Amino acid sequence: MNDEQIEELITQTINGAVSTIPAYLEDIKQNQESLKVGNPQEFVYGMIMGMALGMSGAILSAQEEMPTAEDQMKVRDIIYKYIPEIREQIFS
Repeated sequence: MNDEQIEELITQTINGAVSTIPAYLEDIKQNQESLKVGNPQEFVYGMIMGMALGMSGAILSAQEEMPTAEDQMKVRDIIYKYIPEIREQIFS
């Protein structure tokens, strides 16, 4: 899989995760007594970033060769460029 294909998969993963933001925020609001989340937006931000980083790690691990540190940094950089968009979706 080339860099362009990996970036497309990561973008799809992030878009899928971002689409769940309203549902997560509503679920936390409805279940606040059970969940006891102090800051729902920060909690959801952590979940979305964890989903993006975790799924991207799985994508890299599925390659024929073990990912190099450089590969991992490329993936991190791709994800990090979406941080402003993710935060805007959560905090606006």
